[in-house]
Amino acid sequence: MELKKIASFQVDHTKLVPGMYTSRVDGDITTYDIRMVKPNCGTYLPVPAIHTFEHLFATYARSVDASDQVIYVGPMGCRTGFYFLVRDMEPAAAIKLVNDMLVFVANFEGAVPGATEVECGNYREQDLEGAKDIARTMIPVLADWTPENLAY
Repeated sequence: MELKKIASFQVDHTKLVPGMYTSRVDGDITTYDIRMVKPNCGTYLPVPAIHTFEHLFATYARSVDASDQVIYVGPMGCRTGFYFLVRDMEPAAAIKLVNDMLVFVANFEGAVPGATEVECGNYREQDLEGAKDIARTMIPVLADWTPENLAY
């Protein structure tokens, strides 16, 4: 079997900076790359914070009016950001959803959704303040983001 080079490995990671980018479009499904730290610079998202951010991002995205268009929210294995997959969602709407989610996470108070032993495979490894810090850092980055900024 010949291993194929996947799309995300063809992006020049030396040029990436924090932001939101269109990673790929497969028919009616768009994959967004929400880059939160510059790759390969020694600063990565801490696992407990990214875990809590994932719980909050996924819960928020599945609670908004456009939730039926959300396919997947999940962290990148390299710990530099998140993947966000949507179906039939205009780019401006995806940007707005992500911006609104960042405000939601930055201001979140209370128990982290899905962070119990019954609901999560690693429920103890959570960091709400760290997740809020990630959101606060990204709010100014994406504040004026437009569909034109989505290109790598």
